[in-house]
Amino acid sequence: MPLARILTAKGVQVARVLNAHSASGAAQPLDLSNAPVKSLSELLSHPDLVALAESLPADGAPIPMDQVNWLPPIDDQEVWAAGVTYKRSQAARMEESEAAASCYDRVYTAARPEIFFKATPGRCSGHLGMLRIREDAHWNVPEPELALVISKRGEIVGFTVGNDMSSRDIEGDNPLYLPQAKLYNQCCGLGPWIALPHEMPARKEIQISLSIQRNEEVVFEGNTSVAQMARDFEDLVQWLLRDNDMHQGAFLLTGTGVVPNSDFTLQRGDIVDISISGIGTLTNTIVQG
Repeated sequence: MPLARILTAKGVQVARVLNAHSASGAAQPLDLSNAPVKSLSELLSHPDLVALAESLPADGAPIPMDQVNWLPPIDDQEVWAAGVTYKRSQAARMEESEAAASCYDRVYTAARPEIFFKATPGRCSGHLGMLRIREDAHWNVPEPELALVISKRGEIVGFTVGNDMSSRDIEGDNPLYLPQAKLYNQCCGLGPWIALPHEMPARKEIQISLSIQRNEEVVFEGNTSVAQMARDFEDLVQWLLRDNDMHQGAFLLTGTGVVPNSDFTLQRGDIVDISISGIGTLTNTIVQG
């Protein structure tokens, strides 16, 4: 029973996703008028999350999947990201900048991970929404990542698909430009919904795949698995929360193990599909300018 945010004639609503992995899937808007929570973030931080999510009354008929207006499943949380958690990411970051290669090499094995601020909710796009490549960048890539959904108590309460868009030439020019390479309008994809922990496969069995289409042809595809991560989820979360309260909860992108070769860059109109086992597929169209 994944959870989502959708846009209906009544406005923004929290929804249960019914039969998420079948052709008969639908989004069921929920009535929160008499509930102890008033938003998805509050629901995700409720101590009886699963029981409450299952018991909330419906607000109208279920909406078939192909008629849902999906929003990113985030209210007012912050989005953070971890870098260089996969060997492929380490190699790619070292390719970007000879000057910073030793930094990326060291952080891969260091006790302290690389963690950076990625996005505010308003800079995130949901399933079938638009993601942006910067006008002042010439080497842009998507980064398919498993996103941890963290409650205000610091617990991992869900998982979603994340796209950590990156301007590799900007970061490669100088590592101090990382915030500009990572944080801008429509820089982060999240969705299509949040899968709860009991719905996920064993962590080492979680597969992540990326496919990029251009003019109806696949121009890049790749895959990895969480088993290839050099760090575990709880380690990343505890580093994120050190002297860093998340009063509304947070999303934490866990790094990418799929990076296109250095001769590839996204273009306007590209369609990016990221699929993660146990969750589903996040699809976004690339825009610029």
